[in-house]
Amino acid sequence: MELISWNIQWGRGAGGKVDLARTINTLRGMADADVLCLQEVTRGFSDLAGQPQTDQVAELATLLPEYRVIFAPGVDRTHRDGSPRQFGNVVATRLPVREIFRHALPWPADPDVASMPRVALEVTVQTGTRPLRIICTHLEYYSTSQRAAQAEALRDWHAQACGHARHPGRSESKPGPFTPEPRPSEAILCGDFNSRPDDFAYRRMLEPYGDGTPDWRDAWIHMHPGQPHAPTCALYDKQQWPEPPFACDFMLVSDDLVGKVRRCEVNGLTDASDHQPIHLTVDL
Repeated sequence: MELISWNIQWGRGAGGKVDLARTINTLRGMADADVLCLQEVTRGFSDLAGQPQTDQVAELATLLPEYRVIFAPGVDRTHRDGSPRQFGNVVATRLPVREIFRHALPWPADPDVASMPRVALEVTVQTGTRPLRIICTHLEYYSTSQRAAQAEALRDWHAQACGHARHPGRSESKPGPFTPEPRPSEAILCGDFNSRPDDFAYRRMLEPYGDGTPDWRDAWIHMHPGQPHAPTCALYDKQQWPEPPFACDFMLVSDDLVGKVRRCEVNGLTDASDHQPIHLTVDL
């Protein structure tokens, strides 16, 4: 299975131009991906830099006709004319979809900094004979306390899912919503953590559970032991990011899946966003 995660900055490249077709062409040039996990997709925020079109979810569906495009807004507001103003994450997949969860991440008050609601989009896909959970997320940038709370929530949701995997729920006598879908423990968690490797949120995600829940493992570290993280931000857009390049986008896999990882690479060549995409290959 080939998966790519990328904060696409609504298709805005380092030169300031918004071009979703360029974004998709870049992704197609990297791999024949089964799953795309995209952050910073907008509907209605056409006043963002570069002036994206009104509905990027519809644009992506047109550009990716062979994929099912699933959207989860973190910010979900409405214009006075009734049209949406949404900003969030997309999972696009050509694998069969079994179940979808849209987790609103915690957003405790932090009045000293700017912040926005954030989301984790969890999609269970069928990979051959087995299901796999894929979570696409984007943590808060400015607020350390919000980012820490969001990491805790992601850890808790993983533990809950693994609890369901160990102890499947009962069904009613007739088929319906009480008939549960299998919750696999094997999972991939990816996205823009807005967290450098020495930040609490990233380090917290990798701490052991100690209760039988498979720990999260960094696929980059697994495939490149002893090497520093390849930078995923501040390579090209020096107007937004004048500091040296750094890593803040990660690809985590559950411990029961890490042995199947065959590739984890950062594309450091494209300037089609202010972040760099990460490519994961898993044998399933």
